[in-house]
Amino acid sequence: MFETIRIGTDARGVATLWLARPDKHNALSQQMMEELTEATARLGADPAVRVVVLAGEGASFCAGGDLGWMKAQIAADAETRRAGARVLAGMLSALNLLPKPLIGRVHGNAFGGGIGMMAVCDIAIVAEGAKFGLTEVRLGLIPATIGPYVLARMGEDRARRVYFSARLFDAGEAVALNLAARSTAPEALDAAVEAEVAPFLQAAPGAIAAAKAQCRALGPRIDQAVIEDSIDRLVAVWEGDEAPEGIGAFFDKRKPRWQG
Repeated sequence: MFETIRIGTDARGVATLWLARPDKHNALSQQMMEELTEATARLGADPAVRVVVLAGEGASFCAGGDLGWMKAQIAADAETRRAGARVLAGMLSALNLLPKPLIGRVHGNAFGGGIGMMAVCDIAIVAEGAKFGLTEVRLGLIPATIGPYVLARMGEDRARRVYFSARLFDAGEAVALNLAARSTAPEALDAAVEAEVAPFLQAAPGAIAAAKAQCRALGPRIDQAVIEDSIDRLVAVWEGDEAPEGIGAFFDKRKPRWQG
């Protein structure tokens, strides 16, 4: 049914939602974002599902937004650009509001939108040796639609260290930035995820959903106005001069003008 993701659910009700574009390092195409939104709704409504693990097939967790999709948005008309930004924002909101525990199993690389997907997890466990980065500004973009979730997770003071420098950082710093709960050796990643899953299976599902909703209500405000603002900011950079230059330079295999 799905082409870019895969779902496996065990007898306990633990569903693993796999990003399944390993040849593209699980970059977020529009199809993948739409499928993730649909899958999240199904998992959230399924009473047999107790916990959801978000994971990536292949060498990376998620390389961020698909640059071919971004290039198409820049070339599109205003209505299409806004619709594309709304698909990304809607996927992140759906994952953030999932009424089940969401645990990130993160390995390899997580850049851009991959950082956003980590930020909407209730708990993210990262493998040592993984690399992370909010790399959008290298391409003349900004972390617009993921911004509310990244800032809510890291806090503004920590986020400023990495949010607009595009600097890469390792698993230890991901923990220090509060992006991840802890890091572990790659061979121990599954066991570490299981250690986070197990307590939820001893708790009442309805109480978990209600407590998670309360956390979201009392935490940093991410309402429709904030989401719309993030969409506006993404569309604005798509319509500017730097994003076409940065993404064009990537496809042309040359340096953008700001790199001299």
